[in-house]
Amino acid sequence: MDIAYPFRIDQRGRIAAATENEHILQMIEQLLFTSPGERVNRPDFGSNLQQLIFAPNSDELAIATEFMVKGTLEQWLGDIIEIEALEITNEESSLQVTIQYVVLRTQQRQIGQFSR
Repeated sequence: MDIAYPFRIDQRGRIAAATENEHILQMIEQLLFTSPGERVNRPDFGSNLQQLIFAPNSDELAIATEFMVKGTLEQWLGDIIEIEALEITNEESSLQVTIQYVVLRTQQRQIGQFSR
């Protein structure tokens, strides 16, 4: 059983569960929007993606950010998914992340879209 994120109790009064695909999307979201140092037992878990919301836009920053995020995803979720494409856009105070990936266990191609 995969526990749903965010943690909650379902209508039966039990811990809410997630399907495998939902769980993978939730793990990606946690990794993208957790800042390194936020988790006491895993200080290097996460990415610095949220710091970019108010950063000035430039092509160089976008390329460096995509490289950093792809490396972070491969480090923490590389045994579960394979990243095929990654696009990060920063518009005013909104950050949009689109990831195309393959679930290694099932070889299913998925697309996840995340925003903050």
